[in-house]
Amino acid sequence: MSVKSIITKIPTIQKEFNIFTSYIKNPPDATVENTQSSIKVGAIKDNIATKDFPTTCASDILKNYSSPFDSTVVSLLKKSGALIIGKTNLDEFGMGSLGLHTTFGPTKNPLNKDWCVGGSSSGSAAAVASGIADFSLGTDTGGSVRLPAAYSAIYGFKPSYGRISRWGVVAFAQSLDTVGIFANNIDTVSKIFHIIDQHDPRDPTSLSIDLRKSLIDQNKKNEERSKPKIGIPKEFVQSELAPEIKESFMTYIQTLLTKDYEIYPISLPSIKDSLSVYYTLAPAEAASNLSRYDGIRYGKGNSTTPDIVNANFYNESRSNFGQEVKNRIILGNYNLCSDGYRNNFIKAQQLRVQIINQFDKIFRFKNVLTKNEPEHDIDIILCPTNLNPPPPINYMVQTPKSNPLQEYMNDIFTIPMSLAGLPAISVPFSKGKPYGVQISTQYGNDEALMKFVKETVF
Repeated sequence: MSVKSIITKIPTIQKEFNIFTSYIKNPPDATVENTQSSIKVGAIKDNIATKDFPTTCASDILKNYSSPFDSTVVSLLKKSGALIIGKTNLDEFGMGSLGLHTTFGPTKNPLNKDWCVGGSSSGSAAAVASGIADFSLGTDTGGSVRLPAAYSAIYGFKPSYGRISRWGVVAFAQSLDTVGIFANNIDTVSKIFHIIDQHDPRDPTSLSIDLRKSLIDQNKKNEERSKPKIGIPKEFVQSELAPEIKESFMTYIQTLLTKDYEIYPISLPSIKDSLSVYYTLAPAEAASNLSRYDGIRYGKGNSTTPDIVNANFYNESRSNFGQEVKNRIILGNYNLCSDGYRNNFIKAQQLRVQIINQFDKIFRFKNVLTKNEPEHDIDIILCPTNLNPPPPINYMVQTPKSNPLQEYMNDIFTIPMSLAGLPAISVPFSKGKPYGVQISTQYGNDEALMKFVKETVF
C-alpha cells in the first residue's frame, strides 16, 4: 500500500477506532510514490513532543499546544526516513490502563470495538493493530505499552530504563517513564529499537556511552549459551488468572519444553509489594511534575476570572485536568507531606530497592548499574502480561468510579519490571487473542531478549 493511500485511509480508520488526536492530511512530496516496503510508517503517542503536530497529552490543559521542537526519538526516526502520520490518543498524561481517561474519548480496540484497547498508550496500540501504521511509539511507566499490546494482540516492547532518550517526552514519573515500541512483528520492533537506542546528553537519565559498551560485551557472553535458562516466578501464579489466559500461557510453556528449554520455578518475594510501591512513588513524582501546569509557565490559563479561590492559586487553570489526573495529584501530594513522606514514600523507595536486588540475584549476569552479584543462573523470566481479557468500554464507563483498584490491578504483572527498569516485551502467542506472554531479562540485555523472542514465538 502506498503512503498516499495510507494517508487517504486515515479518516475512515479514525472514525472507526478514534486512534489519533491529530494526523497528517497530505503526504510530503518526496514520499508520495514510496511504498511501505521502502519507508516505515509510524505514529507517535501524544505525550511525545513533535513540531509537526500538537502535543496535548490528551488533556484540556494542553489543548492545541504545539512544541517548538521534536523529541529526540522523533528526530532519530525522521532522520532514518520514517514517516510520522499522526499523534495518538492516550490516557491523560499517561495516567490509566484502559485508554478511557482522555479528553478525546476512548480509543476502540481493532480486535473488537466494544473492548477497551488498554492504556495508557491506547491509540499507539490501535494504530498498529488496525494496520494503519507499521510501528508506533508509546510510553511505559507501569505497563502502558505492554498491556495495550496484549489487549490488541500485537508486540509491545519496553526497553531497559535509560536506553531510549526521554528528552521531549512529557514527564509523568521520571524514574519510571520509558519510551516503548509497538509493531506487528519482532523484526520491526528490533529495527525501530536500533534506530532510537542512542545515548542522548540532553537526557540526564540516558545510559552512558561507557555502560553501553559494557552491555555489548555482556551480550556476547549471552551467545555462549545456546538455550537460555527460563524462570517463572511463583508469585505470578495467580488464582484470579482468567482460564483462557492460563491456557495460552501453559501452551507457550509446553512449546518451550518440547524445544528442550530448561524451565525453573523461582521466587521474588518482594514483588507482592509492587502495586503499593508503584502507586506510592508514581503519583508523588506526577504531583511534582504537573505542578508546572499553572496557566503561566505551561498549560491553558483562564483569562476571564481571577485564578485564585480562597487562597488557592491556579484553581481555574488546574480545573482543566481530568478527574484521574486530579486523583493522582492528590494521592501524590499526600505521600509527599511530612507524615506520608516518612510512612509511605521513604518506605516505598526502600521496597523498590529490595525488588531490584531480588531480580539481580535471580539473573545469570550482573546488573551494570547496581553491580549486584548474581546468585542464580536464570536468563529469561516469563509470566502472563494481563490478568484478564479486555473489559467492555461501556461497562467501564458506566461503572461507578468509587473503587479505582479494579483498573489499578490490570498492571499486576507489568509493574515489577518497571520498578526494576528491566527490558520486557509482551508477545501475542495466541494469534488474534487479546492476551500476551510477558518476557523479561536482566537490565541492559535488550538484544538477547529480542533474540529469544525471534527463536521461540511464531
